[in-house]
Amino acid sequence: MAEQLISAVESSMDKTNLMLKDIEQAYGWGKDHRNQSYAALRTVLHLLRDRLPVQESVEFAQQLPILVRGIYFDGWDPQNVPVKLNRDDFLYEVRQGFPYDVEGGTERVVQVVLDTLRQHVTQGEWQDVKSQMPQDLGRMIP
Repeated sequence: MAEQLISAVESSMDKTNLMLKDIEQAYGWGKDHRNQSYAALRTVLHLLRDRLPVQESVEFAQQLPILVRGIYFDGWDPQNVPVKLNRDDFLYEVRQGFPYDVEGGTERVVQVVLDTLRQHVTQGEWQDVKSQMPQDLGRMIP
C-alpha cells in the first residue's frame, strides 16, 4: 500500500513539474522562474475554478494531477461560485494574483496557462469548461 502511495505522489509530482515546464517553455524561461510559472498556474486555476459551477469544477479537477488538484481546491468556497467574471474582470484578477511583468502581459499569461491545462485534460472536459464561460471569456480559451 505504501509503495502505491509513493508511486501516486511521485507520478503527481512528475505531472505537475511537466505542467510548470510547459509554462516555462512557452516563455523561454529556465527552472529559475519556477515561482513565476507556479504563480501563473495557481492564479489562473483559481479564477477558472471560481467561474465554473460546482459540478463542472469538480469534474475538471478530477483530471488534474493530485498535487495540482490540491492547488486548485486550496481556499475554495463552493457556496460562493460561480463568480460572474467577464474577460476584462478575469484579466484584472489575474493581474492582481500574478504580480510579475512578463512579455505579452496578463493576456499572454492566461493564454499560456490555459493552453497548458488544455494539453493535460481530455478534449471533452475542456469543451465542457469552455462552454461554461461567458462568450467574451470563452473566446480566450483555446
